[in-house]
Amino acid sequence: MKIPVTGGEIKLQEIGFTLVHEHLKTESEAVKIQWPHIYSEELAFKNAVEEVKRAKSLGVSTICDASVMGLGRDVRFIERVAKEAKINVVVATGVYLRSELPFYFLGRNEEEIAELFVHDIKNGIQGTQTKAAFLKVTTDPSLTQDVELALKAVAIAHEKTKAPIYTHTNAHMKTGLEQQRIFKEMGVDLARVCIGHTGDTTDMDYIKKILGEGSFVGLDRYGLDYLLPVEERNKVLQDLIKDGFADQILVSQDYCCSIDWGIAKPENKPLLAPRWSMTLVFEEVIPLLRKISDELVEKIFVENPQRFLGKI
Repeated sequence: MKIPVTGGEIKLQEIGFTLVHEHLKTESEAVKIQWPHIYSEELAFKNAVEEVKRAKSLGVSTICDASVMGLGRDVRFIERVAKEAKINVVVATGVYLRSELPFYFLGRNEEEIAELFVHDIKNGIQGTQTKAAFLKVTTDPSLTQDVELALKAVAIAHEKTKAPIYTHTNAHMKTGLEQQRIFKEMGVDLARVCIGHTGDTTDMDYIKKILGEGSFVGLDRYGLDYLLPVEERNKVLQDLIKDGFADQILVSQDYCCSIDWGIAKPENKPLLAPRWSMTLVFEEVIPLLRKISDELVEKIFVENPQRFLGKI
């Protein structure tokens, strides 16, 4: 079996050590179009290549870039970084929204929206040959009419393509459960879904409800200490492994090599996320896993991403 990456495809067994949720660049699309002078494409490229090469030097073979509409997905930029760093990058399709979809979607139904995602998976993204390998959708902070429409569109695209679904959630608002409910109603096999950012909470009852439905959980924001410190994230990871859920865990950092969000201004990073990088897991997670079992590193960073990305 093969999966799409930038510029082509590789055998699923060749993805190797995989970071399942990162961002080579994160931008506010409308702002960049209107005020391009505040952006530097080459600085963003330099930052991305440096971070990716550093991750590769530690053993990373594949990065899943979870950027979609709403996060400034730019597949040509992703292709450039992948080529320069000589690494596999798996690309997503879908939509990142807080409450309302852009005006284009007014009066359009979930089937029409789903066709856009299907096009990215079957034909290629933004006029390139690079095809999407997974779907991305959000529910944060709560379920609105437009958010539900997007969730249903992703479910339809999944049904038509069998591409897996990776979500963005608000763990403290327990929105992962709402996502699972809608996906289940739409006929999605929840084992093909990763409920992302579940690791932002220490509420084990909530986490185990998600796991009980068969989904993967994303412990995928290592380094965002203002949401939950690394030490507490590791405690959740250890407890889940001890309770037998190692097969359903995906670990990453949700790192943005460059990001234009106001909260992420450089002067805020030392206060909010001083350790955040694309290699933090090598410092804080892998040594912990090796103390338990070397096999756990292979399972969580190689085998689980293979099972998530592979089509059933």
